[in-house]
Amino acid sequence: MDSLFTEAFLSALVFGSITAAVPLLLAGLGEQVSEKAGVMNIGLEGMVLSGAYLGFFVNLLTGSTWAGLFAGMVLGAAVSLVMVVLCVRMAMNQTIIGIAITLTAQGITALLHYYQFSRTYPRLPAADKLAIPGLSQIPVIGPGLFDQHVLAYLAVLLVGAMIFIDRHTFLGLNFASAGDKPAALDAAGVDVATTRTIGVLFAGGLAGLGGAYMSQVGAGLFIPMMSNGAGYIALVLAMLARGRPQWVLFGALLFGACLSMTTALQVVGVNIPNDLIQMLPFVMVMAVLVIFGRKASPPAALGLPYLRGQR
Repeated sequence: MDSLFTEAFLSALVFGSITAAVPLLLAGLGEQVSEKAGVMNIGLEGMVLSGAYLGFFVNLLTGSTWAGLFAGMVLGAAVSLVMVVLCVRMAMNQTIIGIAITLTAQGITALLHYYQFSRTYPRLPAADKLAIPGLSQIPVIGPGLFDQHVLAYLAVLLVGAMIFIDRHTFLGLNFASAGDKPAALDAAGVDVATTRTIGVLFAGGLAGLGGAYMSQVGAGLFIPMMSNGAGYIALVLAMLARGRPQWVLFGALLFGACLSMTTALQVVGVNIPNDLIQMLPFVMVMAVLVIFGRKASPPAALGLPYLRGQR
């Protein structure tokens, strides 16, 4: 009986951890690029929530998960244009603009949901999954790791792609220079504003994609404020990873396990107050910041505006 209890709990925990980790991973990878380029995207939470709403709504209209994912990604990038115009181009305060974006997205998505659905919460059909033959039959961990939506596998491959870009391409070098020594990049003839714009748009697109995954694949419905701090957790992951995409992956899995703990305990019939379990990710954030925050070394020009020709 104890072995069955443990197997059921671990299976539910592994599956839930992966499902919860994908939005954190996508948003964290995007934010890592934005921060490397010198822009602290505090509005990431609003971009995740915007992508979650539009992804759900488009899927509800079209019946296509991929259409919803694409729509969420596009809207996330569109929302990040506010950061581009006001912070990158007009050199306004990144923290204030980011908070404004998040608060606006929370209000608009809640209002749109109420206007469209009143107090009902329509559900989507379960999203298609891709089971990897052989591996998905491994006891306990197989279904959780190797029977997921295609985007979960692509998100892991994106980690490898970003490692390659960071280490072996001029684009990765330009991002690093825009965050550490923007004046040197400017002197080399590369437009700092354009480099930062690409980073911010990339972050917004991945945040929106993660939000669309959250509402369609993870939950199968949209609930106002459903991002529940995912954007802020992604900010912490990007900061603590210190430019290493693989650490964003490990951190996303850790926080994903905390987020999925409630579901895993319910599967095995353990009744613990939801509020207590839902505190876990944020307690973990504080613990990680206390332990590793001092070792984090953000780019020298992170959060600082740069105007062409500035020294």
